[in-house]
Amino acid sequence: MSNTSQRSAGRLKSSIVLRLNTRLFFRLLGIYLGMDLLLIALSLGGLLFWAEHQCADLAALVDERGIPSAETSAWMAAGDYTITALDRDPEGYVYPFFSPLEGLEDARHTLDFHGGFATGSGPQVTRAVYTVELTTAAGEPYAITLDIQGPVGVMSLALRILLVCQALSLLCNLFKNAGTIRKTLKPIQELAAAARTLGSGSAMSPEELQALAGKLDQINATHLDRRISVPGTQKELQTLAAAINAMLDRINAAYRSQMRFVSDASHELRTPIAVIQGYANLLNRWGKDDPETRQEAIDAIRGEADSMKELVEQLLFLARGDNDSMHIEMETFDLTAVAAEVFKETEMIDQTHRFSADWQEAVPVQADVGLTKQALRILVDNAIKYTPAGGRITLSVRRRGDTARLSVQDEGQGIDAASLPHIFDRFYRTDESRTRQTGGTGLGLAIAKWIVERHGGWFEVASWVGVGTRMTVVLPLDHAASRPSKDQNHPAA
Repeated sequence: MSNTSQRSAGRLKSSIVLRLNTRLFFRLLGIYLGMDLLLIALSLGGLLFWAEHQCADLAALVDERGIPSAETSAWMAAGDYTITALDRDPEGYVYPFFSPLEGLEDARHTLDFHGGFATGSGPQVTRAVYTVELTTAAGEPYAITLDIQGPVGVMSLALRILLVCQALSLLCNLFKNAGTIRKTLKPIQELAAAARTLGSGSAMSPEELQALAGKLDQINATHLDRRISVPGTQKELQTLAAAINAMLDRINAAYRSQMRFVSDASHELRTPIAVIQGYANLLNRWGKDDPETRQEAIDAIRGEADSMKELVEQLLFLARGDNDSMHIEMETFDLTAVAAEVFKETEMIDQTHRFSADWQEAVPVQADVGLTKQALRILVDNAIKYTPAGGRITLSVRRRGDTARLSVQDEGQGIDAASLPHIFDRFYRTDESRTRQTGGTGLGLAIAKWIVERHGGWFEVASWVGVGTRMTVVLPLDHAASRPSKDQNHPAA
């Protein structure tokens, strides 16, 4: 795997870990805050319940013995409650949600907290009292004041200890969750990285392929139709599963194409081998002493050997192209000059067809000269094979917008509509018997298509049955190249 892929995978993994860890942190923080609020509410409710019962008992004592004097109240202050007479009507809050205790039906309640900061211990409650104001049976107002600072202090201390423990728990979970998430995501990340690597077409080492095979050991060459399914509840993995399944679709298509390619290549090689074996047997039986038979066999064997050599060279070309091991040397040149060179060579070799050229100016492109010439020769050879003797073949070069257009037009038999989409498939023939006569392998156009696409171009094909075919190579213009003047243009042949 490349360094770029590793860095990208690392950034993606860190991002996922951060997001998941943040979510887990705030989820746990929310749980702790909710638990703290619930504990505070329960503690406060319990404290009020206890205080109400204390005040109810004291109210019953007042009804029995009357309001204590001021001197008695001073002695009460040394304890945890006081009962004092009021010179006003009772004030405070009436609880609306539950029935008051016996003796406190008309009571008013007040909860008073005062806080402060103590040296070395932080904020704390300095005063906490619970007051109930009510009247006696005779209508005399009085107040019962409970000192609840002790219970409140205990609750405050317990709450602070709990908060410290929760903070430590949150910090520990931050590190623990990060490690757990990384460990959980590691196999998923490796699968995703492998899927991206295979999907991008870059090479993988044998070790990386072996690691991927170990994780997907249920999917092999005989079961490439298997796919990874993820339940609908696992939405986090659905994107990854879709990426892996798309990768498997591409692998399956490539594997089937490779098997078909090997099968077709074997079939093509079997025919010349059978011919060579037949003529070898003919030589062995009758050709040793018969010069005509011997010469016929030698010519046939030589022709089939040449066909085999051409086929093997084409197969090797496509194999190097599939493996990205084909060396392409890009340079700027005039496409018209290359077309003129191929045109001149073809006129000298073939005397049975009429050739014409159509170009008016230089057309600069940036490409591999040898491969471009090879693609053009393939198109010209096809035109020659399928054009009857005396037919015209025209080469033309044109500019159109930002593209260079190189066309080869013939007056051959044409291509029917059903065959037209498949003419660039490897080993495809529109006319099996006629191709056998002309010696074609069905690989020429596949090679030309590979060359053109490697240069950022494409093919445009127009064909009419019984009229002819025009095949056009479209390549991007090289705008950086200088354009020659018209007097340097190549004349039409």
